[in-house]
Amino acid sequence: MGGFASALTPINLLFAFAGVLLGTAVGVLPGIGPAMAVALLLPLTFGMETSSALIMFAGIYYGGMYGGSTTSILLNTPGESATVITAIEGHKMAKAGRAAQALATAAIGSFVAGTIGTALLVTVAPIVVKFAVSLGAPSYFAIMVLALVTVTAVLGSSKIRGFAALGLGLAIGLVGMDPVSGQSRLTFGFAPLVDGMDIVVVAVAIFAIGEALWIAAHLRTRPARTIPVGAPWMGKEDWKRSWKPWLRGTAYGFPFGALPAGGAEVPTFLSYVTEKKLSKHPEEFGHGAIEGVAGPEAANNASAAGTLTPMLALGLPTNATAAVMLAFLTMKGIQPGPLLFENEPDLVWALIASLFIGNTLLLLINLPLAPLWAKLLKIPRPYLYAGILFFATLGAFSVNMQVADLWLLLIIGLLGFALRRFGLPVLPLILGVIIGPMAEEQLRKTFQLSAGEVSGLWSEPLAVGIYVLIAFLLLLPVLISIIRRKRGTGSDVAEALLGENAAGGDQTELAEPAHRNEHSHGAGRNES
Repeated sequence: MGGFASALTPINLLFAFAGVLLGTAVGVLPGIGPAMAVALLLPLTFGMETSSALIMFAGIYYGGMYGGSTTSILLNTPGESATVITAIEGHKMAKAGRAAQALATAAIGSFVAGTIGTALLVTVAPIVVKFAVSLGAPSYFAIMVLALVTVTAVLGSSKIRGFAALGLGLAIGLVGMDPVSGQSRLTFGFAPLVDGMDIVVVAVAIFAIGEALWIAAHLRTRPARTIPVGAPWMGKEDWKRSWKPWLRGTAYGFPFGALPAGGAEVPTFLSYVTEKKLSKHPEEFGHGAIEGVAGPEAANNASAAGTLTPMLALGLPTNATAAVMLAFLTMKGIQPGPLLFENEPDLVWALIASLFIGNTLLLLINLPLAPLWAKLLKIPRPYLYAGILFFATLGAFSVNMQVADLWLLLIIGLLGFALRRFGLPVLPLILGVIIGPMAEEQLRKTFQLSAGEVSGLWSEPLAVGIYVLIAFLLLLPVLISIIRRKRGTGSDVAEALLGENAAGGDQTELAEPAHRNEHSHGAGRNES
């Protein structure tokens, strides 16, 4: 109650509103995420009240999560790595004239997950932190391998192409300095690559530049078509199909956000895979399934609340925005860690209360704006993609202020174009870039703890359970295909027997459908 009393003062409400609005704006611009916005505002907060500045930063953080989903849905250009998954189904919905519904389910899902996540932060933070601290490097590594395997094996029609894209992503993730030996890897003598490739540059290049080049390559062969915006609100069926994914996404997002090696990327991927498995409309996935937007968006925002758990209770940031917020606290002379709740209770509870307020403000601001955002799609494609290229270039350059990043943007953008040209899925590549270095770090720690013994990988019960699950997921399609093949062989025998029995009967009855099929195939060929 004391936290709400502080957060609801006019000045703090103003800062919460400004943060949410600014966060949505920076989330919408490709490559300019909340971490960068908070970092740029640090010099301006020297003279501000600590609680007011933190409330504004939290608003930017939550607003950025939602704003990134807007560009993912409308332009297939994620503003944040955590909204990469949203682009898969959200952009397909937009192309089908359901952009407003996709934006609405993202906004409501963000509100539901953010509110539940913040309530969990208040009630179960000590338990979650205790569990997170108890996990060792082998379990973290197993969790990351599970994320890599599930997404790569489940998405796309070809597993070989999926693993090829994952291999490319892991290779990009290896670029830079070896974390243990300090040796340069895959830099080819190019000094700016020693620090590795920034994930924002890679994501913007693959999605924004790759998409723009792909559209440009087809503008002459396909006439520019304005995408219909559609009805502005979610229908009864949309609500029915969204509420369970919202809750399941929240259940994924909060614990992963609270893990010291967590973040929003893994739970959004796992949420998408889960919704695809549980959906009554699996054929819609890849063509604009609303569950594929609702679940990952909820996971994304719930993980934001989860991220604040180790940040406030342990002084341990799990993403870039949390790291900048911790830098602000130390700049103000406040020691983050387990004693923060005891030493600065007013500050902590005002911040947590502001999360509830910021979530409500986000819904009130963004839900009415959904149809307005969707009208971006009516802009002619040459102008629209010229604007995307401009903001993508600006966003990539502003990450490190290096001209080298612009060359990387162009080269990786051409790779994104090639992926679309040859039908390789983009998602495993991005996943490899994001999770690859994190997985390598946990793998190195595991081997250091086990003195180089491979058995260290399954030295924890949770790791063993996860590896069993991975083996099951990989073997399941093989078992299903063997069963189908056996059933198919049995049905072929049955058809042969039926054919022999029918041979003495009327032959014209058998011949006529074959002729009809041949005719229909010919018609299909002419039509295509």
